[in-house]
Amino acid sequence: MPTPRPGKPARGSVTGRPLMAALDLFGRRWSLRIIWELRDGELGFRPLQQRCDHMSSSVLSQRLSELLDARLVHQLPDSRYALTPLGHRAYQALRPLIRWSDEWTEELRQPAATDAGQG
Repeated sequence: MPTPRPGKPARGSVTGRPLMAALDLFGRRWSLRIIWELRDGELGFRPLQQRCDHMSSSVLSQRLSELLDARLVHQLPDSRYALTPLGHRAYQALRPLIRWSDEWTEELRQPAATDAGQG
């Protein structure tokens, strides 16, 4: 499956809208996890694989290839991987979603409101 690109049809959309391409890329299994694990600095293949719950090496290779092609990740001369400036901005853009997910977690811990109380 090719790396999603703005201007090209993406999974779930033929419009080529940049957001749809981004959602396709980020929606691929492990893509967001790789960005998350690289947020604080460079990692080699094996350490990254370990931080990603020992995902298969073939899936990690595929996702890294896609993220390299999308220019969110780059490979250093010593073979470690790191986020590019664009990759860091993607992580920063996701931070509100991280905060929202924490709020969602807290909301779900509360007793459910009745339908009459919502509105």
